[in-house]
Amino acid sequence: MCLSGEPYTECCGRFHSGRAQAATAEQLMRSRYGAFVRLDEDYLLRTHHPSTAPAGLDLDPTMEWRRLDIVATSNGGPFDTAGTVEFKAYYRHGRERGVLHENSRFVREDGRWLYVDGDILP
Repeated sequence: MCLSGEPYTECCGRFHSGRAQAATAEQLMRSRYGAFVRLDEDYLLRTHHPSTAPAGLDLDPTMEWRRLDIVATSNGGPFDTAGTVEFKAYYRHGRERGVLHENSRFVREDGRWLYVDGDILP
């Protein structure tokens, strides 16, 4: 699903279920991508920083997320308090195909990585 190479239950599934917490910003990014694929609004809101979290999400079940490429990471390791992950998420929506290219910002508070916001890149 997130193309980490691990089976869902050993990768994103353990985060989605709450059995484990992402140890790095990249793990959280991958698990959030997987949550978009699975339309898991609860997980997306739970892993969004409260200062920037929306009240709800309007997830589109016709949006077909196809592939996630991690382009670059900066910090975001197990002992960091902040990090960025640049990614490209490929999608199909009806007859349209596209790429969401974003540089996302994450912070780690109380041992949990949270998504803060991101800049859309060309």
